Amino acid sequence: MNELIETERLYVEELQSIIEGYAASLDDPELFYLIPPSLENKKEVLFGNLPEIYEFHQKIFLKELENFAEKPELVGTCFLKQKEELQIYEKYCQNKPRSEALWRQCGDSMFFQECQKRLDHKLSLDAYLLKPVQRIIKYQLMLKEMLKCSKNSEGTAELEEALATMLDIIKSVNDSMHQIAITGFEGNLNDLGKLLMQGSFNVWTDHKKGHSKVKDLARFKPMQRHLFLYHKMLLFCKKREETSDGHEKSPSYSFKHSLKMSSVGITENVKGDIKKFEIWYNGREEVYIVQAPSMEVKNTWVSEIRKVLTSQLEACRGISGQNSPSRGLSLIKNFV
Repeated sequence: MNELIETERLYVEELQSIIEGYAASLDDPELFYLIPPSLENKKEVLFGNLPEIYEFHQKIFLKELENFAEKPELVGTCFLKQKEELQIYEKYCQNKPRSEALWRQCGDSMFFQECQKRLDHKLSLDAYLLKPVQRIIKYQLMLKEMLKCSKNSEGTAELEEALATMLDIIKSVNDSMHQIAITGFEGNLNDLGKLLMQGSFNVWTDHKKGHSKVKDLARFKPMQRHLFLYHKMLLFCKKREETSDGHEKSPSYSFKHSLKMSSVGITENVKGDIKKFEIWYNGREEVYIVQAPSMEVKNTWVSEIRKVLTSQLEACRGISGQNSPSRGLSLIKNFV
């Protein structure tokens, strides 16, 4: 608990130094002549919502943690209480690729060297801009350690729930980083509901329609596809590795195909390979055989798809109770 509070204080201090020593300096008339043209009017691109993160930690979260200094076993409630506010990290991480690209253009400028010198920082700004990403990961590691010390005591259930919450936030952040790299999808991704899962798979197709030779080829040769599962739709994308300015590759996902979840069915087991499952569409008019990298990944995806279908079935039952039972029956068939 002491480590959690002490590192939180240090984190708040570091955020403050970035905002006052770098972000505010962009508005300092004395330093205008040092600001490179590529950085002009780009403060929000470089820093993202860092001021919002700083304000939350400095005014709310640090004080909340300090309130539990004498009752560390109850600190789980603090994380649960601030669950929604901690989602601000998703926005920060989504902006990170843009921030890094801008830093590559102007990071070696005299402006940043002067700011670093004034702050007496050993590390350059890009290292400090990684702090929020590192911090959100650190919380779940500390909660895991706390759980080891508090089995079956008061507050254990809240600690376990807090850990699950932080892991879920990290997953959402990670998923959203992949989502912003989707290209070629003509609709609005925000209309598809929450992004539940994303991952890479081998996919075979077996459709009723289409030329027989093409069908045969598709049946035997797998495609590498990155799947994005939303409440309302399943997207099939092709992953492309792109090199920017000779630096490390950043993936993008070229949209290829989509399936409305209201017309999707699933078969959990496929003959010959325990890591395969079937996703089918419109009464098996289109069939996709999906091979997961492991049994664990397969089971997670099958479970999540079934949850979506179940929630749709329950929603349809509510509608069919008021109207006709036919649509609800079509969804029941999807569980076969």
